[in-house]
Amino acid sequence: QVQLVESGGGLVQAGGSLRLSCAASGIMYSAMGWFRQAPGKQRELVATITNGGSTNYADSVKGRFTISRDNAKNTVYLEMNSLKPEDTAVYYCKAYGRTWDAWGQGTQVTVSS
Repeated sequence: QVQLVESGGGLVQAGGSLRLSCAASGIMYSAMGWFRQAPGKQRELVATITNGGSTNYADSVKGRFTISRDNAKNTVYLEMNSLKPEDTAVYYCKAYGRTWDAWGQGTQVTVSS
């Protein structure tokens, strides 16, 4: 059974930084990603990383956010710098393969202006 547990969200001022973590169990070396959903908006992709370490970012976060993974700890991270109020959302971790996906419960990130 796949389980993803996010942590690291919180309240930060604009321009600040946060680091999200997603600890996975029940899977090994799958592609993983971070998504976010703001109130009244659809869930959107933030960043993804393959099991080989290739990354992809939404244009809105390029140059500010960095996704990484530690396969030994089965954990994926999202380093968020230069945060903006429009980054406020619930951030979700996702693990996926060709025919399956699994989601974490989400962690709230709030950026005050």
